[in-house]
Amino acid sequence: MNRTRLTSDQVRAVDRRAIEDYGMSGLVLMENAGRGAAEVIHRITSADKPIAILCGKGNNAGDGYVIARHLELLGHLVRVVSIVDIESLSADAAVNANIAIKSHLPIRVARDLETLTRQIADAAVLVDCVLGTGAKGAPRGFFGEAIRAANDVDAIRVAIDVPSGLDADTGEPSDPTFRANLTLTFVAEKIGFGNETAKPFIGNVEVIPIGVPQKLLLEVLP
Repeated sequence: MNRTRLTSDQVRAVDRRAIEDYGMSGLVLMENAGRGAAEVIHRITSADKPIAILCGKGNNAGDGYVIARHLELLGHLVRVVSIVDIESLSADAAVNANIAIKSHLPIRVARDLETLTRQIADAAVLVDCVLGTGAKGAPRGFFGEAIRAANDVDAIRVAIDVPSGLDADTGEPSDPTFRANLTLTFVAEKIGFGNETAKPFIGNVEVIPIGVPQKLLLEVLP
């Protein structure tokens, strides 16, 4: 049976309808996504191996803070490395960042390449929560530098939802694009993953359910 793949708009429609039509909160969806991703990461590495979670802005970063919290609960050595000031986060991402801060999770803010490189150099697993499916075009400025630095780390590289820099709809990579060994994508595979140009960047793909009702999925899935 062929894999079901959705466009970014279709996935956003699932999120929107879960919130508006079914009364689910965005925080619940983010919690389910992050916990599911953390459980897979827990499965592929041992508790004594350091895990670094590279966070940008938006919901992808929010997922990263949830992942970090659940990995700590599962006994892992985990740190968040944010490439933006925490105060710049908003909505659900800000809520989960604040939970992480109050939980005394190790969070480092990297404002320059030297600091960033130092914070991710020893990671056995490096998790990409920099850019999500809504990002278009090549990562610019420090975001681009961060992705290049992440690709240079000798670690298992895990992308959350979509590798940063990869267009989820076309599968076309930007310069740079995070080169994942494993992509943990939410709801369904993204349609661009079927493009041969995406293959060197997505690695193995595992779909993480986020708890939306089956009825809703059947209405949206092609």
